Amino acid sequence: MTKSEKTKSFGVKQILILSAIIAIAVIIYFKTREYVSFEALSANREALLAWRDSNYAFAVVAFMGAYILVVAFSLPGASLMTFTGGFLFATFPGAIFNILAATIGATLIFLAAKTILGDFLYAKIHTDDGKESLLEKMDKELQENDFSYLLILRLVPVVPFFVTNLAPAFLGVKLRTFVITTLFGIIPGGIVYTSIGAGLGEVFARGETPDLSIVTQPHILGPIIGLIILAAMPIVIKKFKKGAKA
Repeated sequence: MTKSEKTKSFGVKQILILSAIIAIAVIIYFKTREYVSFEALSANREALLAWRDSNYAFAVVAFMGAYILVVAFSLPGASLMTFTGGFLFATFPGAIFNILAATIGATLIFLAAKTILGDFLYAKIHTDDGKESLLEKMDKELQENDFSYLLILRLVPVVPFFVTNLAPAFLGVKLRTFVITTLFGIIPGGIVYTSIGAGLGEVFARGETPDLSIVTQPHILGPIIGLIILAAMPIVIKKFKKGAKA
């Protein structure tokens, strides 16, 4: 078998594995989507609280396991899981359970992507015509400022969570950098969403729908924007130094 045939075979095999994973995720989604809503949480709140109180340790493990699966398979409902963590376990230690579960789930999908298709796609982004592609430019920026870029991606809520799990794997980011930036980058948002979840009991008791507009209020966004600016400073400084040298 020639080198090109091996590469082709490798690519097909990895794509088939990835397709199987996607198929499993789709099946899980359609089987569980009716339960992933505030309405379902409200309707089952008494049973959930009784389940938690009957065996707290098991409830923590089961909840975190479910959260990890949601993130690892990139299923819809990660935000609702964060709210549920606050609802069941209060802001603290609920935020700790949420952040750890999200980080573990993100790490699992990162490792899967890196193992299954990471090396294959990373090799494909480099062109042989001497011209630098967009992906190569992104790769170069990540190589120079990977920590700051990944931290910003975690802090900026407009970027889908699964994108920031997969893209670094395809662009050769190191596992250690990914885990650290994920863990610390999701802390602010994790605490905010968990605190909202901690107040869901009173909201449901009044027969109301949770008001998620709180996440856009200045006292919430202000500190997060400040963290984004701090995370961007190393990038700005490096660009300034390069410009000065030029």
